Amino acid sequence: MTLVAGVDSSTQSCKVVIRDAETGALVREGRAPHPAGTEVDPEAWWRALVDAVADAGGLADVAAISISAQQHGCVALDSSGQVIRPALLWNDTRSAAAARDLITEIGADEFASRTGSVPVASFTITKLRWLRDAEPENAARVAAVALPHDWLTWRLRGFGPDAPDLEELTTDRSDASGTGYFNPTTGEYDYQLLGSALGNDLENSGITLPRVLEPGEKAGLVAESPEFPKQNNQIVIGAGTGDNAGAALGLGAAAGDVVISIGTSGTVFAVTADPVNDGTGTVAGFADATGNFLPLVATLNAARILDSIAGLLGVDHTALGELALEAQPGSAGLVLQPYFEGERTPNLPDATATLFGMTLASTTRPNLARAAIEGMLSALADGLTAVTALGAPANRILLIGGAAFNEAVQQVAGETLGVPVDVPEAGEYVAAGAARQAAWALTGTLPDWSTPITRSIAPAPEPVIATQYAARRHGTP
Repeated sequence: MTLVAGVDSSTQSCKVVIRDAETGALVREGRAPHPAGTEVDPEAWWRALVDAVADAGGLADVAAISISAQQHGCVALDSSGQVIRPALLWNDTRSAAAARDLITEIGADEFASRTGSVPVASFTITKLRWLRDAEPENAARVAAVALPHDWLTWRLRGFGPDAPDLEELTTDRSDASGTGYFNPTTGEYDYQLLGSALGNDLENSGITLPRVLEPGEKAGLVAESPEFPKQNNQIVIGAGTGDNAGAALGLGAAAGDVVISIGTSGTVFAVTADPVNDGTGTVAGFADATGNFLPLVATLNAARILDSIAGLLGVDHTALGELALEAQPGSAGLVLQPYFEGERTPNLPDATATLFGMTLASTTRPNLARAAIEGMLSALADGLTAVTALGAPANRILLIGGAAFNEAVQQVAGETLGVPVDVPEAGEYVAAGAARQAAWALTGTLPDWSTPITRSIAPAPEPVIATQYAARRHGTP
C-alpha cells in the first residue's frame, strides 16, 4: 500500500492525515495546536507541523505530502529569508481601512475584472497596504511575499533563513487567487496592483512572488533536516492549496455541488468551469486546485454564534439543538442578526450582533436557541443566493463542519437552503484534499476517492424564517 500525507494548517491547529493513495482510506492522523490571535509568528506553524507529523506516526513510510493552509495570511520576508513581522491572518480586521482605500483608488469593478474579487480586510493585498501605512520601515524591507502554505512548503523543502533562496517559493492558483493581486483566469500576477498596495512601482522592483505551480505539479522533495531526518525514500511534495480548495478536493466536489462549511467562520463555495467576477464584492471569484473555479462567500461568524448562545444559556451544542427543536420555525418572531465579530459578507467589519423581536412571549430559551441556528443559516443562505445568482449551479449542498452533525442545524438547513442537503461523514476534508493532491503529484493522476454520506435532507422550506431575517437584515429596526 502506498501512503500519502495531507496537512491542514488552519487558524486553530495543524492536522495531518495519512491515507492510502489508491483508495483514500484513512490510516492514521495527528494534530498540534496553533497559538491564538490574529497575528502569528510563522515559526509556530512550522513547530506545529513537525509535532503533528510526529503525532501521526512520522513520514518514514510516506511517499508524498502536500500542505493546505488558511488562505490570505501575509508572510513578508526580507532578502535574507527572515520573517519581517508576525503574519497577519485572514481574520485580522485592522486592514479594513486599507481595503476601502484600495477600492477607492482602483475601483471595485476594476478589481473584479483583474482578480475575480473585490478585496476585503482578509485579503493579502490589504495587509500589505496596512504594512505600508502603519509600519513603513517594515514595508521597506519586503523582498518576498508568501502565503502560509507557500512558506511551509518552502521550509519543508529545506529553505528558510539558513537557505534563503526566495526564488524557490512556490504556490498554487487556488491560494494565489485570494491575494488580491493574481488573475485566476490568466494565471498571472498583477504587479501593478501589488505596487498599489506597497506604494511602489513593482514591475521591476525585485519583489519576489511564489511561482504558481500547475494543478498536480510537484513542488519538490522533503529535505533532510533536524526535524525530518533522512528517510529511506524521497518524499514528493505537492503544490499545496488554500483551505477551501483543499476541502473541495477532499470532498470530491464537482460542478453542481455547493459546499457550506460551518467552522469558526462560514463559507459557501461552488465548483464551476467558468470564472466568476462580482463587482459588488459579495462573491470572491477564486480558483480551485484542479483548473476550475471556486466562487466563494465567507462569513466571519458561524459556529461561534452557537458557542455564544450556548454559553449564555449554560448548555453545550447538543443541548442547544435540543432546545431549538422545542421551538417553532421563526422562533416566535425572535431574530438574531449574528454579527458578533463584525462581518465580512456583508462587508461590515465594525458591526455587532443584534437580537430583534423580543417580547414576553418570544423571549424563551427554546426560541433563543432556534434563533441562533436560524440566524447562522440565514446568513449562509444569503451566500448561497449570491453564488447561484452569478450562474453557479446548485444541485445539492454538501454540509460540513462540526455543527453540521447537530440535528437542529440539519433540520433548519432543510428549512432555509432550498436545495437537497447531504451531510458527509465527519472528517478532516481540507487535509484529505491535500493528501489527494499529494497522490496526484506522486502518480500524475488525480485519484477518485469516495465521500460517504451520513444523512440526506430534502428541502422543507419554512418561508417565515427567510422573511423575518430579510426584514432585519443589516440592522433594520
